[in-house]
Amino acid sequence: MKLLSDKLEKDIDKKITDNILKDKYNLAVNNIELIFDQLYKKIPDKRRISFGRVHVIKLLSKNIFEKLSEIGPVNFEIAADLYEKSKGFKSKGVSLGIISFCGLEDPKRTLPYFVSAADSPDFDNRELAQMFFRKIIKKHPNTAKKILLNLVSSSYSNIRRFVAETLRPVQENKWFYERPEYPLSILRNLFKESSSYPRTAVGNNLSDLAKHHPDLVYKIVKELVDSDNENSYWIAYRACRNLIKKDKNKVLNLLKVDEYKYKKKIYKRSARKRN
Repeated sequence: MKLLSDKLEKDIDKKITDNILKDKYNLAVNNIELIFDQLYKKIPDKRRISFGRVHVIKLLSKNIFEKLSEIGPVNFEIAADLYEKSKGFKSKGVSLGIISFCGLEDPKRTLPYFVSAADSPDFDNRELAQMFFRKIIKKHPNTAKKILLNLVSSSYSNIRRFVAETLRPVQENKWFYERPEYPLSILRNLFKESSSYPRTAVGNNLSDLAKHHPDLVYKIVKELVDSDNENSYWIAYRACRNLIKKDKNKVLNLLKVDEYKYKKKIYKRSARKRN
């Protein structure tokens, strides 16, 4: 679905890119918000689940970065200044997207902005932070790993949650299925997480991984249950959301329960067949 018309392309050039280059960041920010709304309105209601606000933010940030790149190498300070001047999640998100492209060349320099977004009181900013950081993980896995191993011990639960969410094996992270030890080497530091926000992200992460590596996750579930830690057990239980559909008796045995509840669904132990 094409959202950018020739008119909108020209508006982005004139109202956003030109103002950025002239250091008129407040005008650029206001126009990002306006053009965002125009793009969003062009999405049919039925398609806004898959092509919603996040799609528009990704589209705008990529477009603006490319337009700036046509003039010359994008100065990191430009993206940083735009981020600082932004207020709402629309302009914050677009500017963070531009910063993420800069991060492909210098990941460490972008870190303070990802940390800021990851610990934002705004849920949308937190979600955009982990989404945009995934491209940096893919291009710079070793550098990103060092960054995430440092962040995983943060005293802020939002930052620990950022680590867990940014490592989920979604579209950008499909290569994790071939190298599951990459995310696990970092996630293991959260296997006793006491805060529900990042703990849920860890459980969801393992549940996603189980779709391709069930035996590996079965083994992890056993380790978590045997650790005799209530937070580890909670993660183990959450990690079985997909496994329970495949072999409920095995999951129930591992968790040492007779039934498994997830949302409105209840899985009970199958009766043994009689001869």
